[in-house]
Amino acid sequence: MESVHNQLLTPLELRVMQILWRLERAFVKDILEHWQGEPLPAYNTISTVVRILQEKDFVGHRAYGRTHEYFAQVSKEAYQRQFLRNTLERVFEGSVVSLVSTLVGEERLKDAEMEELKKMLE
Repeated sequence: MESVHNQLLTPLELRVMQILWRLERAFVKDILEHWQGEPLPAYNTISTVVRILQEKDFVGHRAYGRTHEYFAQVSKEAYQRQFLRNTLERVFEGSVVSLVSTLVGEERLKDAEMEELKKMLE
């Protein structure tokens, strides 16, 4: 469960994956039941997104007759690493310092997070 294929997910695909990562296994109806925020997408929309995620090898399934139970084939951590690597290279030209200084400059880091980073760097 680790190859990410250097693909970035669309916002809708990412929301579906976040639910699958949280639930571990889910039917389309379960994904809809755990959807947060408005508007609630249509059943067919989520079904289509899950099929696209399968084509991208992010999601696998187990069939129960005509019903399918879906599960992540890429871990959240693997996707986060790939996303960050991609962002670092494409947006920050490979500069970790530039990435971190942007986060600090925008005051997106809480004091506790800043302390955690300092400990990691020591």
